[in-house]
Amino acid sequence: MRYKTWESYFYPETYNPATGQGTLRNLYGERDAKALARMEYGDTSARAYDLVHGQVRLPRTYDAAHIRAIHGYLFQDVYEWAGQYRGVNISKNVSTFADVHAGQVDRYLNDVHRLVTGTEWASLDHEEFSRASAEVFAYLNQAHPFREGNGRTSKVFMEHVAELSRFTLDFSRVNPEVWNQASMLSGPDLGRYEPVPDSLVPVFRVIAQPRATGPSNPSADMGRSAVRASYPQVTTEVTRRSSGATQQRLSRRPGRGQGSRGVER
Repeated sequence: MRYKTWESYFYPETYNPATGQGTLRNLYGERDAKALARMEYGDTSARAYDLVHGQVRLPRTYDAAHIRAIHGYLFQDVYEWAGQYRGVNISKNVSTFADVHAGQVDRYLNDVHRLVTGTEWASLDHEEFSRASAEVFAYLNQAHPFREGNGRTSKVFMEHVAELSRFTLDFSRVNPEVWNQASMLSGPDLGRYEPVPDSLVPVFRVIAQPRATGPSNPSADMGRSAVRASYPQVTTEVTRRSSGATQQRLSRRPGRGQGSRGVER
C-alpha cells in the first residue's frame, strides 16, 4: 500500500507537521483544501445520486465488499485510494476508531454483516427498526474504514439496509451537528470493543419514515437524503490517533467510564 504513514496522504508542500494537516492527495491535483472540498462534494453528490436513484446497482451483500464498493463508486473521481481501507489509525474529536493494524476494521465490518443478515427487517416496527439501525450504524461508524468519506459511505449503506424494511431514511430530518454528536457518543467505552448505540436510537426514530410500498429492492425510492448526506467541508477534522484522544473518552459519557464494562475482548 502506498499510503502507510499519516504524512503520505498529503501533498508534502501543504503538510503542516505542527497540526498534522494539509491537503489530501487527489486526482484533481488540487493543492487548496477548500477548493478540494468543493470539488469533492460536487462529484460525490453526483455519484450518490446515481446510487440512490438506481442508475448504478451494487450487489447488496451487506459486508466489507459492499461497503468498499460504495466508497469506491462515490470517490472514484477524487482519490486513488477510493474503496481501499485506510493505512493509518485515526481519531476525530474524542472518538478513536478501529485499529487498522490489529484487524479491527474487518472485525467491526463482520459484525455489521452479522447484524444485518441476522435481522428480519421486513417484520420490524418503527421502534424496532430504529434500534436495529442504530446498532448497525454504531458498528459501521466505529470501523471507519476509510481515510476520508466514511460518513457519506455509511449513509448510503444504511439506505441499502433500509431497503429490506418498511422504512426509508431521510437524513435531512436531522441537524448535522446532532448527527455528529450522536455518532461520537456511540463509540465504545474505554477498554471495551462494543459500540454503545443508545445515543443514535432517537436520531433513527426521527429519520426513519414509513415506506409507502413496504420493503423495497430497487433504490429509486430512497429519496434525495443520501445525496445531501454531507456538506462541503475542508477535510481536516480527522486526526491521527493519539493517547490523549483515548484518555478523553473517560469522561465524555456521564456514568460510564473506566472499569464500567470490563476489558476489550
